[in-house]
Amino acid sequence: MSFEPNRADAASSVGEPEPVEPEPVEPEPVESPEPFESEPLEPLDLVVESAAMVAIFAAERLMRIARMHADAIASVRYGVSVEIVERSLRLELASALRITEYAAGELLALAEGAVMRYPSIATSLHRADMTEQHADILVKAVDAVEPAHRERVLARGIELAEVESVGPFRRAMKKLVESLRVETLPERHERALTERRVAVETVDDGMAWIHVFAPAVEAHAIYGRATAMAKVLRAVEGETRTLDQLRADIVADLLIDGSCSAHPSEARGIRATVAVTVPALSLLDADIASSGGEPASVEGIGPIPIDMARTLCGGADGWMRILTHPETGMVLSVGRRRYQPPPALRKLVAWRAERCMAPGCGMPAARCQIDHNVAWEHGGSTALDNLAPLCQGHHTVKHHGGWAVRQIAGSGGAIEWISPVGRRYIVRPVRAVPIFRPSGGRHPDGEVGGGDDSRGNAPTGHLAAPF
Repeated sequence: MSFEPNRADAASSVGEPEPVEPEPVEPEPVESPEPFESEPLEPLDLVVESAAMVAIFAAERLMRIARMHADAIASVRYGVSVEIVERSLRLELASALRITEYAAGELLALAEGAVMRYPSIATSLHRADMTEQHADILVKAVDAVEPAHRERVLARGIELAEVESVGPFRRAMKKLVESLRVETLPERHERALTERRVAVETVDDGMAWIHVFAPAVEAHAIYGRATAMAKVLRAVEGETRTLDQLRADIVADLLIDGSCSAHPSEARGIRATVAVTVPALSLLDADIASSGGEPASVEGIGPIPIDMARTLCGGADGWMRILTHPETGMVLSVGRRRYQPPPALRKLVAWRAERCMAPGCGMPAARCQIDHNVAWEHGGSTALDNLAPLCQGHHTVKHHGGWAVRQIAGSGGAIEWISPVGRRYIVRPVRAVPIFRPSGGRHPDGEVGGGDDSRGNAPTGHLAAPF
């Protein structure tokens, strides 16, 4: 029987040392890194972040729709009309997205415009610098002008879309487009006048809408007079009807009975008031007005034909006439003939802003309250640089909603709103503000303006604008 010796014994038998077990080495303690701490996002920051994501996805959707549309057109077979292919694509898009075919058509049109014709719009949307609403307004505005003007409108439109909220942006684009189409405004207005009409739309519960398609100046004058009368009635003790209800009742009384004899005399005496702004040279020179000069405009409406502006500025009662300097935009004169005129300073504040000076609000200044930015009880003065029109809702928010509001010095009437969470929003007035210089003192009631004397000087006790 064979025997195999133990390896250790064998090793010792030949004189080799026994192996020594190494002592375990304790690892040096390593400091764990400090946990990363980040400031938690405010709820509003999360909403803004989500809105940016929505804009990016909207841009992606438009790009894919545009690609789908281009592929469909490229694959048109001989004998099949493009119209049928586009109708088929619209149907498929509507079915896939579970929207109406009309909405699908709007998406296709927006994709074609923002991605294919004006790709800088899609680029801005993809950066979340504008919303899909801005993109839609901008595409339609650029399409509305002649090809020679499109680059200018597009560039300016993108600038505005990236800083303005939707309401002010829509109004700014409308004004920009109309200023470029001023040459054709009289002809377009004449064509539109032939379509004026009245229609009744019956709805549920024994009610109906009455629609009047009429020139915008007259329509706003009607609404303004009804609103002013309704406010008088609303102040009567015991009156429980809302402003909307009172407006509807007043319009019905005027159209059915021809008078408001049942209303207080203060309401019966109210007449329509509209502010008309006309560049002086356009008013005086027909060639300038018809060759691309700045158009006349009505507060809350926009550009109007120069012939209509001349009629309104010719002395009709109830119209506030404002002339502007042809180069600086400074106020030249404010007509003072109107029923129960407010102080001239109030007119000037409302004319400068045109609308409520809260962020994004579209309420016409004529229907706003004039607010002291620094409250009177806190030492604020009744002066142009401390006044701005605010609608009733935003006036209430300003005083009781935790917002801080100030007029930016030297800005010509810009207002900075600081929200309860510290965000800042700047709202700028629509028009250039006059720069006034003293001419012998201030009128005791704070009015600004007034008629010139025979030498063309401002009367003592008023303020004059140097040009």
